[in-house]
Amino acid sequence: MNAMFAIGVGFAVLSLLALVLLVIAPPPRRVAVQRRLAPGTEHVSALTKATDKTVATIESAMSRGKGGGAFGEERLELAGIRMTPSAFVLVMFSLSAVLALLGVVAGFGSWWSLVWAVVFAALAPLIAHIYLTVRTSRRRAAFADQLDDTLQLVSGNLRAGHGLTQAIDSVARYADPPTSEEFSRIVNESRIGRDLGVALASTAERMRSDDFNWAAQAIAVNRETGGNLSETLQRTAATIRERNQIRRQVKALSAEGRLSATILIALPIAVFLGVLILQPSYLAPFFENIFGWMAMALAVILMAVGTVWMLFAVRVKF
Repeated sequence: MNAMFAIGVGFAVLSLLALVLLVIAPPPRRVAVQRRLAPGTEHVSALTKATDKTVATIESAMSRGKGGGAFGEERLELAGIRMTPSAFVLVMFSLSAVLALLGVVAGFGSWWSLVWAVVFAALAPLIAHIYLTVRTSRRRAAFADQLDDTLQLVSGNLRAGHGLTQAIDSVARYADPPTSEEFSRIVNESRIGRDLGVALASTAERMRSDDFNWAAQAIAVNRETGGNLSETLQRTAATIRERNQIRRQVKALSAEGRLSATILIALPIAVFLGVLILQPSYLAPFFENIFGWMAMALAVILMAVGTVWMLFAVRVKF
């Protein structure tokens, strides 16, 4: 009873202190940071300063390499990522830290925690590479799908009396990405003195588009020999449209095989990671003797061979 009474008195005292300190005599209000700064001065937090310093260090390290390495500016631009290479590398390092933490958790405090932390952290560059590759492939595919409409737009502008440069600038303004972005690049390159035919051929090479390469060659030949460029582009657009229809039909017919390949590739990896996290004792014998390591190495080799085999089997050359 006395203990309960003492606890009640303690809570009453705490509530009285809270009433006095927060209501009756509240602490003085702090002046906002913006009001304490001189006019024209921008407040920079410690976190922002640390981030800027880290980004500057990464930029200095990447500038010593050629082209920025595997995550250079050109690679990010092809993937449609509006981010500097240093910022992307910083994000990749953050992902690596998170994956390393997951590796420590997967090790359950044993000495394997360090091994799994290193292995998981090393997956970050691979994940970043796959992410950029997928985004680049999708961007190139979107460019190929929009190409027939793009050539129709250029042809329409030529029939309306505009010049070729004006027609390309119109595509850069009114087309959908990524076509508008690539044509803006062409316009900017031609404005700084690069030949228009060379800029078109360079874009075709960047986007790995044989169809656009044909259109660029048709434009280059027409600029040298003359003729009705509008009609030529219209016929080229019709041919490309028919090719795109066949490509979409082939893609639809091979969808089941591609989905089966994806499931067969991902299923063993998902099962291995699931068992590793939920019941690591099941996999312990593989790490305790040389035969277990040999079995895992053989499994990885067979998995790699099967993955390459299935990817080639479901990929249709068109």
